[in-house]
Amino acid sequence: MTVAISESQPDPICPLCGRPIPKEARQSKHHLIPRLRGGKGGATVLLHQICHNEIHATLTETELAQAFHTIEALQGHPRLAKFIRWVAKRPPGFHSKTPGGRRKR
Repeated sequence: MTVAISESQPDPICPLCGRPIPKEARQSKHHLIPRLRGGKGGATVLLHQICHNEIHATLTETELAQAFHTIEALQGHPRLAKFIRWVAKRPPGFHSKTPGGRRKR
């Protein structure tokens, strides 16, 4: 009997930090334009949960909608750029609590 070995799909890549997102890692979809600011049904990207948390701890929904609605803009934000440099040194499944709370809408 021959057993077919399925090719495993490569892990998706987090567009913010560039690290793979393993199946067991905490992950979530980020609306590039926040739903409450007109982005309902709009483009989303799959991110590590820690990356998603850092975005929302750094920027308000209004700031996201007005000036930070692309990955390139997010990567160019000084605080997020510092975070990306830091998290890039961590394993792909790394997660820790994000200091501070979510920014006001």
